[in-house]
Amino acid sequence: MPLIVPPAPAPALLSVLAALSSPSAVREARTPALRTAEGPLDADHPLPVHVFEPASVPGGLPQARLAGWRFHIRSGAVVVAAGETVLTADGWVFSRFAEGPYLASTERALGQADALPDTYQPHLLSVPSMYMMALWLHTVPRTDAATAQPDPADLLVPLAPAPPGIAAHRVYRMVELAPVLSVWLAPPPLAGSPA
Repeated sequence: MPLIVPPAPAPALLSVLAALSSPSAVREARTPALRTAEGPLDADHPLPVHVFEPASVPGGLPQARLAGWRFHIRSGAVVVAAGETVLTADGWVFSRFAEGPYLASTERALGQADALPDTYQPHLLSVPSMYMMALWLHTVPRTDAATAQPDPADLLVPLAPAPPGIAAHRVYRMVELAPVLSVWLAPPPLAGSPA
C-alpha cells in the first residue's frame, strides 16, 4: 500500500532549495557526489527526523522528538545527497548536505515499506547512543509529524549499517526493539549507586 508522507513545513523545503541554488553552499558541501552532479538538482522524499528519548514512564515505549527534516537530493533519477534542516528560534533553517550509506539504505527501506500490505506514515528515527538510524513506520498515517509518538503496532526498519545484534533492513515491530532501545537510552547509573 502507498506510504502517506507527512507534508514538510514550507520553510524547511525552501531553505533546502535555497541552499541548492547557492553555488557556494553546494561547492563547500562535503558531498563529492553533489559537487560533481550534472543537470538540475531537486529535493524530494521529505521525511521528518525524530530522535528517540527515554520513556516517560518505566517500561513504556521510548519517546520521539522531532529534530529536523531530511530531503533526498536528486540529480535526474539518482540520489546524490541529503539536505537536512533543523528547527531554530527563527523557524526551519538549512543545516547541511550529507551523503553516505544511509541514503541508499533509506531508499531501499522506503521500497520495502511501500510493499507492505498496510498504510504507514514514514519517519526517520535516530538513536544517537547506538549510532543507529531506522525508518519508522507509524500506524497512524495522517498524524501530525511534529507530535507523532511511537505506538506498539508501529514498525522499524533499521538502516545499514546497523548496530551489532540488529539486522539492517529487517522489519521489526516496535515492541520487539523497544526493550533493546530502552537499555541504550537509559541514563547511566550515578557513581556510587547500585547498578
